[in-house]
Amino acid sequence: MAIERVKTYFRQYGMEEKIRELDMSSATVELAAAALSCEPARIAKTLSFMVDGHALLVVAAGDVKIDNRKYKEQFGVKAKMLSPEEAESLVGHAVGGVCPFAVNEGVEVYLDASLKRFETVFPACGSSNSAIELTIPELEKYSQCAGWVDVGKGY
Repeated sequence: MAIERVKTYFRQYGMEEKIRELDMSSATVELAAAALSCEPARIAKTLSFMVDGHALLVVAAGDVKIDNRKYKEQFGVKAKMLSPEEAESLVGHAVGGVCPFAVNEGVEVYLDASLKRFETVFPACGSSNSAIELTIPELEKYSQCAGWVDVGKGY
């Protein structure tokens, strides 16, 4: 199970105990915000895309939509989201629990500038009922991101 991979990943940093396994689903921004009693924008949703034959993740604030023009300028291709089957096989996490931790080798992770508005955010942890609260520097560290991008709109 992907959440076990994420727990193992965070164990090396002494952070495993910060993972919250929720009694209700956190598979969507709205459900996660309700389960965590926070505003939807603070949910750090992880969106999975196909770029040049490999998976790429963009972690963005919960109130953000991808701006196709900005995305194409950043990555050189039109935004093409992975299917649920592709996400699970290429990223290593199923839709509803996709997160930037313990991903398959070769998956690049980027953080969207929309996250910088918050002191802490809540990304998923590999299952549809899990989350962890991280500061932005912690998210940057533990996601092992390739960098920051600005591909969001609507916030």
